[in-house]
Amino acid sequence: MNILLVLIPVTLLIVPIAVGLFFWAVNHQQFDELDSPAILPLLDDPAADPATPKPAAPPAAGTADIDERSAGE
Repeated sequence: MNILLVLIPVTLLIVPIAVGLFFWAVNHQQFDELDSPAILPLLDDPAADPATPKPAAPPAAGTADIDERSAGE
């Protein structure tokens, strides 16, 4: 019976915290879009258009100086 003297006050502290966290989550739109995030991993990636070329990667740092020096020789 003495355990009730501990459990009741602990419960009275935990319940308002849980209710407060729930209302905080609702007010910050945490429950607005529940279906889309769950289905996103199942969707296929958009197909790349073969007619569109990929952009060229920028040269690595420091390679422009090497090219300029070797062109001048």
